[in-house]
Amino acid sequence: MWEPSIIKNEDIELLLTDVAERYGYDFTQYSKASLKRRLNRLCLIDKFTSFAELRYRVISDPEYLLRFVEEITVNVTEMFRDPNFYKALREDVFPRLGTYPFIRIWIAGCSTGEEAYSIAILLKEANLYHKSLIYATDINPGVLERASSGMFPISQMQHYSENYIQSGGIEDFSKYYTANYDSVKFNGDLKDKMIFSTHNLVSDTSFNAFQLILCRNVLIYFDKDLQNNVFDLFDESLDTLGYLALGSKETIRFSNLEKKYKQINDERIWRKTRSS
Repeated sequence: MWEPSIIKNEDIELLLTDVAERYGYDFTQYSKASLKRRLNRLCLIDKFTSFAELRYRVISDPEYLLRFVEEITVNVTEMFRDPNFYKALREDVFPRLGTYPFIRIWIAGCSTGEEAYSIAILLKEANLYHKSLIYATDINPGVLERASSGMFPISQMQHYSENYIQSGGIEDFSKYYTANYDSVKFNGDLKDKMIFSTHNLVSDTSFNAFQLILCRNVLIYFDKDLQNNVFDLFDESLDTLGYLALGSKETIRFSNLEKKYKQINDERIWRKTRSS
């Protein structure tokens, strides 16, 4: 029987080193406290009797690795999460982005895609979707597959509709999807300008120039050094006068970007004011 909280830091380091060397997934700079909680949960759910047994399974079974990655990476998300944030995008960001001839948006750590579809709906309602491109990336190919399907549980729709209305939405939210038994499928035209792709914030490089980057509730699971590395990646990827949006508990204060960015409101949205 697995006993929680007996995992040692050195055992975690060994496992993460193995995973990085064998599979290329580098979690070594993730918060140890968060990792320990998730590994304990995984051992409990999958009935491992020892941490060594988990480590052997991860290293010897590539299929189980996908489950491991899904448990280690955090996939808690919802449509129009923190409605005031989306209201700020509607009122403070999109009108300025509308002056650009073309808008590139990067949603880093998009998980199962709820945020990408929320942004697509906002762009539609601002009449900007036709000249936009949304890059939705995640380290986990399993969640990207679900995101690309555009299917979500019907049980979530009332909550998502309430979030949408609080964000300033004035349409009937159900116009954006078709219900089918216990799930809904979002309209295909919301996906016309979306590109879903794997991207590892730890090891992959910049791949385009963007006017808006969203990475919400991802960095809280990284240690300070990794956060700064990711900030540098975002800075390299963001046009001057572009926008960076973070989660409610995340900030660029005390980072090496602080002097180049100005916070535009209370919703953790910053504007890049200079290139160097």
